[in-house]
Amino acid sequence: MNDFESERLAFGDELLRLREAAGLTGASMAERLGWTASKVSKIERGRQTATDSDVVEWCAALGLRKSVADALRERGRKLRIKQVAWRRQLRHGHQSRQQQSGSSWATASTIRGVSTMAVPGILQTPVYARAVFETQAELLKIPATDVPASVNKRIERQRHLYDGDKVIEILVTEAALTNPVCEARDMVAQLDRLVAAVDLPTIQFGVIPLYRKLPRLVPHGFWIFDAMVRVETVSAELEVVDSEQVAVYAELADELWTVAVEGAEARAILLACGRHWAELAD
Repeated sequence: MNDFESERLAFGDELLRLREAAGLTGASMAERLGWTASKVSKIERGRQTATDSDVVEWCAALGLRKSVADALRERGRKLRIKQVAWRRQLRHGHQSRQQQSGSSWATASTIRGVSTMAVPGILQTPVYARAVFETQAELLKIPATDVPASVNKRIERQRHLYDGDKVIEILVTEAALTNPVCEARDMVAQLDRLVAAVDLPTIQFGVIPLYRKLPRLVPHGFWIFDAMVRVETVSAELEVVDSEQVAVYAELADELWTVAVEGAEARAILLACGRHWAELAD
């Protein structure tokens, strides 16, 4: 989690603490402010940055002393300045984010990933990874000049797959293999890469077949690095460190593994996907 995200989460925690100290629920706070309940929740959970007027209204609704309100407004002001700096950093490209992810892979002892919409980065071929970075750069209006370096960082990180001292679990939905970002011929090579992963002795690799009833709704993929969860959204990455929330993700991963297939069954699905892309590539 970068500094801005950590501080926004801590600021939200403080606002939540003050609200609970006043004996108000999230719903009653929203009603008192004339806000939606989702806005209150997003600010308290560090998903949305409070504006100065938001902080003023919050303090007024709770009847906080002027000194407390002033301190919160100043803290909010510094947070918004840091947010601007963070957004500027993001506009410089993907490489710094790859370095941050590489650090998580290097230091974590237990890594659990669930990928629902794409081949996970740790198993991507260079061509697939390049396509991912280029399409995201275009969408987010950020430079694509560092794409080659970002691809190299991602591929270099794959050495951790062979680290027998780590516990690594990777779960991919078959659906993630059906809407690629690259050409059919490139998907053939990508599926070959996944087939090889099935037999890697240093990782546990599984596939959730199409049309398989899921135990829970899975709105997005996620990675668990020891006691931290990383979630990639359309425009950013979120990191969750609250122990209760991390436990929810761990439980969800456990349940998803109950409907996954491994070994020969997983290989059969991947080979069938590979044949499909090979036919389209002809």
